[in-house]
Amino acid sequence: MPAPAEDLATTERNDIYPGIDPTLHYKNQTYKGKVVFLTGANRGIGEATALFYARAGATVSLAARDPTLLEAVKAKILKEIPSVQVATFPTDVKNVEEVRAAIEGTVAKFGKLDVVFANAGVADRWIEPFTATDPNAWWNSMEINLRGVYNVAHFALPHLDKTGGYFVSTSSKLGVYRQPFTSSYAVAKHALIRLAEFIAIEHPQVKSYALHPGLIKTGATDVNPGMWDCPDSPELPAGTMLRLTSGKEDWLAGGYVSANWDFDEVNSKYKEGIIALGGVVSRLTVPQ
Repeated sequence: MPAPAEDLATTERNDIYPGIDPTLHYKNQTYKGKVVFLTGANRGIGEATALFYARAGATVSLAARDPTLLEAVKAKILKEIPSVQVATFPTDVKNVEEVRAAIEGTVAKFGKLDVVFANAGVADRWIEPFTATDPNAWWNSMEINLRGVYNVAHFALPHLDKTGGYFVSTSSKLGVYRQPFTSSYAVAKHALIRLAEFIAIEHPQVKSYALHPGLIKTGATDVNPGMWDCPDSPELPAGTMLRLTSGKEDWLAGGYVSANWDFDEVNSKYKEGIIALGGVVSRLTVPQ
């Protein structure tokens, strides 16, 4: 029997551990010929992940709301890897037509999609019950964190069906437990786990994951200072993405995964039990 999802082979890390060493992908150019589309690509996790894929040989298509920051990330990538193909699409993930244009523009330019990382997200100040907050602000958080991912999935999945590709959303450990005052964020992140499960059922050619990226200093922590220590770096989920979409962890697809897991240990100790239970998915447990 596997341990609870949040406890599986978990260690807090500041850097990449050997099981997801990205230098192997860089050396082998694992992603040469692959096209990777990322939202929230203008900073932090999205920026680091785009750079990791580019180093590993991928063509990268970057989407985020701020065109200036997007171009800065593109310039950073091209400065390090001048031969890489990079496209940018200023995109508000809440806007259906902008998401459609970004994905169709990527396919028109590069011919296909192999990996999609729906990483754009937002967090509110978590200090009071949701009934004491602005209902429009609460729903705006849901719109970005859930509808934004849905919009990307809606237009990307038909292309990923053709390539047998990967769809990964940035979920959170908050999606698998309850912390007071976080509902606008946690409800959306929990729903992303379920969305990954539905993608697996309705688009079985696509490998889908809802990824907890670790505890990283991001916008969520900036607006909630002192709530957690943040020992991890954006490079942790970036390296995890390279492993998840390399084919080594396809058996884990269709549910929740955490960048804080030691995937070598998960494979050696928990794989059989996870497969027997049908994956790391949302389920009700009734005491016996």
